Amino acid sequence: MPRTADHEQRRRQIADAVSQLISRSGLDAVTVARTAATAGMSVGLVQHYFRNKDEMLLHAFREISARIRVRVEARIRDGVEHRLPIARVMAEVMTECIPLDEARRTEYRVARAFAGRALDAPALAEVDTETARKMREDIARAVHNGKECGEVDERLDPLPAAVRLVAVMEGLALQVYREPAGAAVARLVAPLLDAEIATVFTGECRQYAGQVAHP
Repeated sequence: MPRTADHEQRRRQIADAVSQLISRSGLDAVTVARTAATAGMSVGLVQHYFRNKDEMLLHAFREISARIRVRVEARIRDGVEHRLPIARVMAEVMTECIPLDEARRTEYRVARAFAGRALDAPALAEVDTETARKMREDIARAVHNGKECGEVDERLDPLPAAVRLVAVMEGLALQVYREPAGAAVARLVAPLLDAEIATVFTGECRQYAGQVAHP
């Protein structure tokens, strides 16, 4: 019997094949047969894991969302480990969601295709909503933690601040994606994010005050 790891690997291969098809030719290009060919599998093997196109799409959308989530959580863990200011960690977290390189451009294109399909597909809409909610909660939690350590004014409400920062992040992501790779707008991302984050994280963390941050 194949090991569980083998099953998971095949499911990831199928998700990757779906993403490749969407990135090259759009969501309508995805079929079970094309997915099988792209993944280097038989149609029968793909259908062993997914009965139809909708199941494949749902799994691929979850896989894309999970990969972004893994990167975000890694940034947060790294920030905690190296005792970085919360504002700096937030800048790195938000940058993960902006298509500043080819891999993230492909990922963003696929995610946008799924989000469009989600308008008429409740299962996809649930993934889209949950992904957005987790990011908003991450930022709201960071603002709350900033209030406790002194980086954020204690009177600031975390939820409106998080909604605003997410809106800026999503707007920048869309503008970067619409431009050719390496266009001038991409070079504005870091200073614009830093400026917006600085309106929320206006102080210095008492816990880390005076320490030299790791590069």
